[in-house]
Amino acid sequence: MMNFPVLLFLPCVFVLWLAARFGASWQRQRPLKEEERQDFGVVQAAILTLLALIIGFSFSMATSRYDLRKNYEEAEANAIGTEYVRAGLLPPETAATVRSQLKKYLELRMLFYRTRSQHELLRINADTAQLQDEMWSTVQAPALAQPTPVMALVVTGMNDVLNSQGYTQAAWWNRIPSSAWWLLIATAICCNLLVGYGTRATSKLLVVLPVVISIAFLLIADIDSPRGGLIHVAAQNLESLYQSLRK
Repeated sequence: MMNFPVLLFLPCVFVLWLAARFGASWQRQRPLKEEERQDFGVVQAAILTLLALIIGFSFSMATSRYDLRKNYEEAEANAIGTEYVRAGLLPPETAATVRSQLKKYLELRMLFYRTRSQHELLRINADTAQLQDEMWSTVQAPALAQPTPVMALVVTGMNDVLNSQGYTQAAWWNRIPSSAWWLLIATAICCNLLVGYGTRATSKLLVVLPVVISIAFLLIADIDSPRGGLIHVAAQNLESLYQSLRK
């Protein structure tokens, strides 16, 4: 469900609204006494504050992961561009091979950011792993034949290219834990239950809090989901590098 944030909205609204309605019906069966209402207000305010804090922390976690994915996209583009330039230090034939491989590798990395299909993603990852082995083998042979500081630069640049892909993949796997989502949902249900119980009469305004909380959940899940939803990390730096290499 968290991979498709839009589908999360309506179920959340319904469940939270149901909790509020249940609280309101419970209040009619066992109404609050006036001497209990003040203590109830303290508990209700405390739980609502706790929900606000958890939503705030979850939003901060989601945005930090989103920024990390953007930073690694930029780092990938810089690593590929640097290695493309350093390939000129290799013998002409090897340099041409490495640069051709880097262009194909760049296309695969752009596809990694664009695709929304898990089947296509598996193919892209397989092609990427194979091409990484080929690129490393291409620079390994001349480096072993001529282990000079100049060759060390080329090997280091290729190592950065391979590492940057691993860092990107790790950042895309790094999501808000499921346990945190369950805690968030459970706290929201308790809050709506107490809000419904605290109403003096059945009110149409009981739907307001569920809708607002569901919107917050939708935004957090959308930012936290790398491929689902509406907010995505665009491969701007990779595409800019690709256009410059074509020229």
